[in-house]
Amino acid sequence: MSLKIYNTLTSKKETFIPIEKDTVKMYVCGPTVYDTSHIGHARSVVVFDMIFRWLTRIGYAVTYVRNFTDVDDKIIKKSNETGEACAAITEKYIDEFHNEMDALNVLRPTMEPKATEHITHIIAFVEKLIDKGKAYAVDDGNVYFSIDAFETYGRLSGRNPEDMRAGSRIAVEEKKKNPLDFTLWKPAKPGEPYWESPWGKGRPGWHIECSAMSHEYLGEGFDIHGGGKDLIFPHHENEIAQSEALFGTQFVKYWIHNGFVDINNEKMSKSLGNFTMIKDVLEKYSPEVIRMFLLSNHYRSPIDYSEQSMYEVGMGLDRIYGFLKRLENLGITPDAGNTPGGGPLWQAFSDAMNDDFNSAKAMAAVFETVKKGNKMLDQASDRPDEAVLSELAQIRTDMAAISGILGIFLETPSAWFAAKKDKGMADMAVTPEQVEALIAERTQARKDRNFARADEIRDQLQDMNIILEDGPGGTVWRFA
Repeated sequence: MSLKIYNTLTSKKETFIPIEKDTVKMYVCGPTVYDTSHIGHARSVVVFDMIFRWLTRIGYAVTYVRNFTDVDDKIIKKSNETGEACAAITEKYIDEFHNEMDALNVLRPTMEPKATEHITHIIAFVEKLIDKGKAYAVDDGNVYFSIDAFETYGRLSGRNPEDMRAGSRIAVEEKKKNPLDFTLWKPAKPGEPYWESPWGKGRPGWHIECSAMSHEYLGEGFDIHGGGKDLIFPHHENEIAQSEALFGTQFVKYWIHNGFVDINNEKMSKSLGNFTMIKDVLEKYSPEVIRMFLLSNHYRSPIDYSEQSMYEVGMGLDRIYGFLKRLENLGITPDAGNTPGGGPLWQAFSDAMNDDFNSAKAMAAVFETVKKGNKMLDQASDRPDEAVLSELAQIRTDMAAISGILGIFLETPSAWFAAKKDKGMADMAVTPEQVEALIAERTQARKDRNFARADEIRDQLQDMNIILEDGPGGTVWRFA
């Protein structure tokens, strides 16, 4: 099955055919580094990390560029409020972003350019747009892109410029030819960071930085551009306009946009007080639980963060590790000599990933296989026969390959459950101490021949996805 990608530009799934054979060039808009990143930022980063991994896995040489916006009104405002230099603020939050993404097992992109390191490229880009009659400078130091000089403006977002113009107002002090014209370069106010330019001391607009940096590293046209749905307009729309107006060729072939993260069925916003930061989520949940949650829905669909949803995801991950633990007990490891991709699980997973990176469908295939594998083990005698062992070994090998794409269930089962017992993570139904207390009560009940109470405790724990295993050395427990 060939890879199909939903292209925002055409509003349909298309067979992926890169511009250059066996090579993919991908640019994804990164964060504006003025504050701590929130769970919505994490979704975009994790989604495109999965896409990066899959493109690499199916044989493409991928150049992946994700930028940092490190000059912006919000950064300047923070600097004025705190008295801290803009550069110190941006470096602080870049380091924090890297630490959080490392915790979420996100691979670093091929390149991570910063806007402030590409001012020369940005100025040259703007100069060429002016020379071609696509942009114009005004006497106050502003430079604007003229959307009237780009006939297809609005095609990515499906917006009609005439409709937008009719609903807009031109401020008295503005000198735009069209109210929809957008800023390429702006003059610096007193006390703001600035760079010398043909139009005076100033700094770049937001949209131009991505066009300049993507051109610097990926050329005049490339395969994939991504980001959150909130970037479709105006950011990505403006990127298309300024890049295609300058070069006269298609800027990007496939546009990919991920859906939003809601909080308890409400849009995340500071005004509602539900702006959930990644660092706070990492304090409560295992990074693998967070990553699995972010991939549990198709990337284009919204996803709702709540205590219940995280609990359910955590229990699902425990089921996977519980199955892997049973295989581990039989001596079945990913090094069993099988080739990844040799079984039906890998085929189902691959079909899902090639269908517009459908991680939800891919995870469904994993859970169905875990269910099947547990049933095989339940029906086997003390030691499964060779045919069953061979099938289970292939499943284990394929699951190891899948974990490398999704970035989850990478731990050994023993290490996973030991960590959960030690830490009592929030995605557990009960704390380890509560489990041990119930086991001790059950042991005493059995000694007292109160089998009804003993069975009641077993059932209670089973409802929490905790399985008890009685043996000569006593009772041990694990997650189902």
